[in-house]
Amino acid sequence: MERYINKFIAYLEIEQNVSSHTVTNYLLDLKDLESFLNGQSFEQVDRLTLRRFLAHLKKEGYAKSSVARKISALRSFFKFLCRDGYLADNPASSLMTPKLDKKLPVFLDLDEVLKLLQAPSEDTLVGLRDRAILETLYSSGIRVNELVSMNIKDVDFIGGVIKVYGKGKKERITPLGDKALRSVRDYLSRRRLICRISNRALFLNRTNQRISPRSIRSLLDKYIDQLAMKKGASPHSLRHSFATHLLDRGADLRSVQELLGHSNLSTTQIYTHLTTERIKSAYKKAHPRA
Repeated sequence: MERYINKFIAYLEIEQNVSSHTVTNYLLDLKDLESFLNGQSFEQVDRLTLRRFLAHLKKEGYAKSSVARKISALRSFFKFLCRDGYLADNPASSLMTPKLDKKLPVFLDLDEVLKLLQAPSEDTLVGLRDRAILETLYSSGIRVNELVSMNIKDVDFIGGVIKVYGKGKKERITPLGDKALRSVRDYLSRRRLICRISNRALFLNRTNQRISPRSIRSLLDKYIDQLAMKKGASPHSLRHSFATHLLDRGADLRSVQELLGHSNLSTTQIYTHLTTERIKSAYKKAHPRA
């Protein structure tokens, strides 16, 4: 089975051009199936086998979201096998995705965002870097993976935009506010004076290598603890805050969709639920007959 999994992964990377994150997850999902089959060949897999696999996942306590992703991986894998003639019938075609609980994303109020952006010190190179990272995440709404992959040449200081490589390696141009641009410029200026290195990556770690998503999570946790802010906030919370604050101030949903790099408008609509919940909460607190 490993040979066909490798063929499928190559198909995802070369023909489908999917993100490395998705490739990694799908590979892990199919390895889980391979382990469950315990030597059984994929030609012997039928609908009943896959249902037993899903029952096994449920017994092991997997979250609904994880099960849903594994079902997506199975569908894609067996569809690929049928398309290339390795299988006659697709045993995953009738698998039903579990209904997921709708969770509203965690976002920060404007005053919380402002406190967070001002938390890093401007007296050190690390502080300047951290402020530039936080300003960029909030100003553009880009994902952390998109931010860590950025190079210096992707920032257009004159045009006030950045080039972003999103999911599926899709490229888009996103505005970056004046304050974020100034923070990035200050960081790069200090970096050139202190480090005198030619690394093309926009943001570097303490060893002058491209910063990782984990490092960004760590630096955000540090400032959230320092400010005693709400728990559960993550680097993605700045993306959620970006979208929520835009909609609160009258931005149209289509524009926010473009800025976030969402393929489907339905993905962006979760933020309208956030604004609706805030309005309802304000109403209940303020209206004497609520």
